[in-house]
Amino acid sequence: MYLCSVIQRFLDYIAVERKYSPRTVETYGDDLREFCAFLGVDEADFDPTQVDESDVKTWVYELAEVRKNAPRSVHQKLSALHSLYRFLLREGLVKRDITRRVLLPKLDKPLPKFFKPQEMEAFEKHSEVSIQPSDGSDLLQPSAEDDFISLRDYTIIEVLYQTGMRQAELLGLTDADLNMQEGSVRIFGKRSKERIVPIGDRLIQLLRDYQAARAAWMPGVVAPTLFVARDRQGEMRPLSRTTLYNIVRTRMGEVSTQQKRSPHVLRHTFATTMLNNGADIRTIQTLLGHANLRATQIYTHATFSQMQKAYENAHPRAKRGKKEE
Repeated sequence: MYLCSVIQRFLDYIAVERKYSPRTVETYGDDLREFCAFLGVDEADFDPTQVDESDVKTWVYELAEVRKNAPRSVHQKLSALHSLYRFLLREGLVKRDITRRVLLPKLDKPLPKFFKPQEMEAFEKHSEVSIQPSDGSDLLQPSAEDDFISLRDYTIIEVLYQTGMRQAELLGLTDADLNMQEGSVRIFGKRSKERIVPIGDRLIQLLRDYQAARAAWMPGVVAPTLFVARDRQGEMRPLSRTTLYNIVRTRMGEVSTQQKRSPHVLRHTFATTMLNNGADIRTIQTLLGHANLRATQIYTHATFSQMQKAYENAHPRAKRGKKEE
């Protein structure tokens, strides 16, 4: 049971001390078990001191050239193994990190996908019509399930678009994280890092309407999280990752032809919108909860790409230059 206990100690370490998300811990565990399978040994029989650099290089080659894994996927898997060996070094269980000098395939860096401004405007207009009370009153009183779900979905997308938070951050939100008087939301990011993000008056009112609608939808029940759904027994439960993804994909599909429609695309849309409207890159870094400015700078490439396309489409000399090429 040697390796199994080592792997579990490592996973416990990144979960408890490093405060990695459950999803990341699960992914690291899967990647480490995949490496064991590649070597043809059970986890319990694998001795990390008996693995050398050539084993890791062969694994990387198989992942990239034989199994045709994307470069980003290969980087992720080696990162898990590298983290394990750094942990083993710190614990004195190995003498060196055998992953340190392994060359990886070139990492492709696609520009982030985001929704166009006109698509977000179309979504807002479409949603404002769809959530209006059928009796013509000012405040939605959602006695029907569909009424509540429409308002919930609209609110979710507006929160993602207006704050740029990650999907895991939204799923963990509670009513206590909202400060309506101050106009802010408290977000717990990666490794439980806390940040405060401002929200505008329109979103504050929308959130208040949503909370009132949720109370009418299931009276007397204390919501476990800000955004909720029903379980199979009809009880209130926190929104799941799958449900959130389907909400964004379906609702944004009503106004956008873009194939990739996910909560993360709304995060990209927030960042790109802020940058295009003059926000400082470091402010955007803080709002997004990026530890490193390099993670935020990809949005400057996205906006430059937009400007380049606009220039080529609009400037007569740019068009003429392209023809000459």
